[in-house]
Amino acid sequence: MGSGGCALVVRFLTKRFIWEYDPTLESTYRHQATIDDEVVSMEILDTAGQEDAIQKEGHVRWGEGFVLVYDITDRGSFEEVLPLKNLLDEVKKPKNVTLILVGNKADLDHSRQVSTEEGEKLATELACAFYECSACTGEGNIMEAFYELCREVRRRKMVQGKTRRRSSTTHVKQAINKMLTKISS
Repeated sequence: MGSGGCALVVRFLTKRFIWEYDPTLESTYRHQATIDDEVVSMEILDTAGQEDAIQKEGHVRWGEGFVLVYDITDRGSFEEVLPLKNLLDEVKKPKNVTLILVGNKADLDHSRQVSTEEGEKLATELACAFYECSACTGEGNIMEAFYELCREVRRRKMVQGKTRRRSSTTHVKQAINKMLTKISS
């Protein structure tokens, strides 16, 4: 049984929980939403966690933002988060990875193996937003989790864009200064 990442994506896109589906099937979805008065087009790749190392690396290169999902009733799935984050960092080097952490299956609190506090602590270590929810019942703010990831991707792009522009402007200034130095000598 998986962490419920596939069900989480389906819940986000359709506002429904689908009981019968193939959780091993990789799927790509296109979705458009208005976030903070701006239309955002998303392409969501649901890897279903079945990929080998080469596929996983290709998926990481493809993505701009990542939802790391663990099952609150499965300590093992929680312990897989940090190695996965390390893989993301390795593949996306030197860029910082944009992600959110989601503890799924909050409706199964009676079987909980990972406390909310542990999820919050890990999210702090990973420097990302944290959500607990249930794809099954819709409990928690699943939509807000995906929207926050989009906001963070947008913020990072703006910061990188400013940095890029600033550095290219610096290069132009340096080139002009070199030209002026040559002209004046």
